[in-house]
This record gives sequence, C-alpha cells and structure tokens, in this order.
Amino acid sequence: MRFVIAALIVMLSAAMPAHAGDIKAGEKVFKKCKACHVADKEKNKTGPHLVGIIGRPAASVDSFKKYSKAMKASGIVWDAASLDGYLENPKKYLKGGKMAFAGLKKQKDRDNIIAYLESLQ
Repeated sequence: MRFVIAALIVMLSAAMPAHAGDIKAGEKVFKKCKACHVADKEKNKTGPHLVGIIGRPAASVDSFKKYSKAMKASGIVWDAASLDGYLENPKKYLKGGKMAFAGLKKQKDRDNIIAYLESLQ
C-alpha cells in the first residue's frame, strides 16, 4: 500500500506545472507589461501581442515587424522555463534583443505572470 501511495504522489507531482503561480496575482504583475504588450487579444503595441505565447516560437507573430535580429535567430520556443529566464533579465537571456524592460527579479512574480499567460491559452 505504501508503494501505491508513493507512486501516486510521484505521478501527481510530475503532472503539476513547474511554475505553479497565482493567476490573479500574475494579472496584477502583468500591468508592468501592458505599456508594450497585450495578452488577451491579438493587438500589437511596441511589442508583439502575447496571445498563445505558450508553445509559440519566438518572433513568429506575422503582424509584428519590429523583432530584433537576435530574437529572429534565437530558436526559442516559449514555455514556462524560457519565459522564466527571459522575464528575469531579458538583456542577459537574449543578447541583442530590443526589449527595454529590466526584468522581474522576484521568482514569485515570474511564476505568477507565467500562470496568468498559461491561463489565457
């Protein structure tokens, strides 16, 4: 019986996202991004819209024409891990990128924004 319980715990923990965050808190933190990005409709601003960003290759919004050469050549596919690294320090994560935002230093803030973006999928 202990083995069955242990196996269930392992299976359930593997199914949980690595960046479990608070969606409502992420929506609040996303206000820092709203000057340049929209997440709930396909509208570009200074930066591309973020609709469907999870699983999307970087620099792939056809209607956005201002991607940096570095972003176009990056090969990044946006997932929780790549978003976490990028949101922590965009300039360090992608040398030559255009994003002026300094980043989110708190892991909790990044987890929450990622949860918010995942909730919009």
